[in-house]
Amino acid sequence: MTETGADTARAEADTAREEAVEAALAKLDLDGRTRLLGGQDMWSLPALPEIGLRSLVMSDGPIGVRGVRWTADDPSVALPSPTALAAAWDPALARRAGRLLAQEARRKGVHVVLAPTVNLHRTPLGGRHFEAYSEDPYLTGEIGTGYVRGVQDGGVGTTVKHFVANDAETDRFTVDNRIDPRPLRELYLAPFEAIVKNAHPWGIMTAYNQVNGVTMTEHHHLVNEVLRGEWGFDGVNVSDWMAARSTTGDIEGGLDVAMPGPVTVYGEALAAAVRAGEVEESAVDTAVRNVLRLAARVGALEGAPPVVTELPAPVDGDALAREIARRGFVLVRNENGALPLRPGTVALSGAAARDARVLGGGSAQVFPAHVVSPLDGLTAALPEGALTFTVGADPSEELAPADQGFTLRARCRDAEGRLLGEGSLPNGQVQWIGDDLPAGVTHEALASVEVIGTFTPRESGEHSFGTRGLGAYTLAVGGGTVFEGVQTMGPESDPFEAFFGSPVERAKVALTAGETVEVSLLHTLDKEFAAPLPAVMFSFVHLGPRRDPDELIAEAVEAARAADTAVVVVATTERVESEGFDRTDLALPGRQDELVRAVAAANPHTVVVVNAGSPVELPWREDVAAILLGWFPGQEGGAALADVLTGAEEPGGRLPTTWPVALADIPVTDVTPVEGELAYSEGILIGYRAWDRQGTAPAYVFGHGLGYTTWSYDSLDVTPTSAKVRITNTGDRPGRETVQLYLAPRTGGPDRPDRWLAGFASVQAGPGETVETEIALPRRAFEIWDGAKNDWTLVPGGYEVRAARSLADVRLTATLEI
Repeated sequence: MTETGADTARAEADTAREEAVEAALAKLDLDGRTRLLGGQDMWSLPALPEIGLRSLVMSDGPIGVRGVRWTADDPSVALPSPTALAAAWDPALARRAGRLLAQEARRKGVHVVLAPTVNLHRTPLGGRHFEAYSEDPYLTGEIGTGYVRGVQDGGVGTTVKHFVANDAETDRFTVDNRIDPRPLRELYLAPFEAIVKNAHPWGIMTAYNQVNGVTMTEHHHLVNEVLRGEWGFDGVNVSDWMAARSTTGDIEGGLDVAMPGPVTVYGEALAAAVRAGEVEESAVDTAVRNVLRLAARVGALEGAPPVVTELPAPVDGDALAREIARRGFVLVRNENGALPLRPGTVALSGAAARDARVLGGGSAQVFPAHVVSPLDGLTAALPEGALTFTVGADPSEELAPADQGFTLRARCRDAEGRLLGEGSLPNGQVQWIGDDLPAGVTHEALASVEVIGTFTPRESGEHSFGTRGLGAYTLAVGGGTVFEGVQTMGPESDPFEAFFGSPVERAKVALTAGETVEVSLLHTLDKEFAAPLPAVMFSFVHLGPRRDPDELIAEAVEAARAADTAVVVVATTERVESEGFDRTDLALPGRQDELVRAVAAANPHTVVVVNAGSPVELPWREDVAAILLGWFPGQEGGAALADVLTGAEEPGGRLPTTWPVALADIPVTDVTPVEGELAYSEGILIGYRAWDRQGTAPAYVFGHGLGYTTWSYDSLDVTPTSAKVRITNTGDRPGRETVQLYLAPRTGGPDRPDRWLAGFASVQAGPGETVETEIALPRRAFEIWDGAKNDWTLVPGGYEVRAARSLADVRLTATLEI
């Protein structure tokens, strides 16, 4: 089909969908229309058979599609964290990731993925930054555009989130973020605008927080006038879960769908408001049209052709997860060619090498069918006998959901002790939200859950057992009761803390490796606690024997001294990076810094792998031979790590966010509201823009990343709309380079950053090969938001165009007059 023919076919399909939407709307009375705007349960909207509408199902992302069941019984492909995806600096790779997630969504019966998260890394203290892409709005918008296109290529909707300025977690339900118009437009709205205009998402999710005194679900100006009016967004606006609080305020503010259900501010309450004259019925019709249009696009409305009728080719989830991980690994230090690994023996240490953390905590969590740890990956890649492993240091001494060595089931009973139903538990974490309960069980009847099974320890010694969650518990190990007691709600400001809070140790029991014992945890629900969602969430937690930390470090040192190369894996934990709270420091938890220093002192060929979703302090960074930032690398992270360490593949990542030397150096650190308000007083200066103005050198600059080959930058030719860059691979192996373009104003004018990212491209070349890439220079790169005109304004004058390997490694410059 010719391009003109394809355009005609698309226009005809659009018209047919709109006609089907109008026909369906005309058949609905007021009650039917308002019912459609509120969730019928945790994850879905009601079906309306009378108009041929099937139930629309949503599911959390962004690194996997969990589906409607929050359980490891229903596994999902787990891709690397969004920070890792952004570190690849490749929108085409993000699009491939999106296509895989659409494939996963279809497999699980999901129509809409609640992703991507395109809030900015305003400060490294943001606790959920692993789930967002970057400190830079342009890079964020480009990666987000690729992701949305990919998901929707597969006929599945997205909800770009969290609109807008949900850049921290502290008091996120109530905080009023005070942002001047210029930074709001140039930074925080910019990724959403780019994605709306370039990817045409079928959904947006509005945030919990307020912006300049108005709650986002009620923000008529930003939703109706900017998002829909200026940008032309024609998709569904869905609330973050439990964000919708006002029937009239939300519908007038442009909110289409209030989630979750069955009790929402819409439905019967909205119908009553219309009948009372408090809400115009036309506002309801507008929202219903948006929902029906989404249904038509995903193929859930009879008589409407879906947008995608021919699905993309199937994607190998394991292979793509592995590729994204290695493409996102950022090699920030490589002294004297420490990597790839030299031939010989390798001493691996760090608890995170054995028990890898592959994703962040909170609603982004999915359950992969398998996880390849660094220990697994290196064991498979290295010759037999070449690898040794020692724990060295554990990032956490907290108990974690019972997993390794446990075989568990859950039995559900009512208040009289009658068995209602039972189901398997792949680990000790029970997360039943909404209707996600074992067959025959309801929230109303459920009074207790008993986790029963066996445990075969892999180590002898004192094992710790405990609980996480609210209610009464009876814990038994080896046939004897070791704890009975009640956990009540503390003064936490975030109600999710009741579910995701700290585990509590209840007993220690001496066990012998290999000898199986019976275990059980009877949990009686706290019916007095008003949960924010209909849910049963608690955990049976465990921690193996705790050895003397000095002995563990000493063992790692001895192993390192005897090896040709030492590899140390350090990591954050769920108590450091997760949804619901911000960070108070950037230090690695536990004694991991001590471990690195001790191993590096014993072996000059020490390589450190940092398993963290966002920046941490690396006080030993000048004392080790190599540092590889691995982010949260997804289910194939260990295999990808082996690829990169052995040199089978090169690390492809470049930093999407500045990494500081120390917390004290960071220009923007404020995440705590004062009297309910958080002032974005730094204006347009966040990330590298703020570092430039402050004049303090970070540990590693924005855009930094090393590979295994070398590059020369040969020529740069610029016009007002594009730049052509020619580069040559001057090394002896194939490689990939990320060419970055920065603009720096040469003449006076309004206050602007010293430089900013204006474009980039990912190119490949073999040894000695020269390649040329043309990178667009968008008009927006030369504009600022003029508050007086309430519009974008081109800033004429001279600009320096810098072709660079990173913010600090500029290879070529050219001047341009605009």
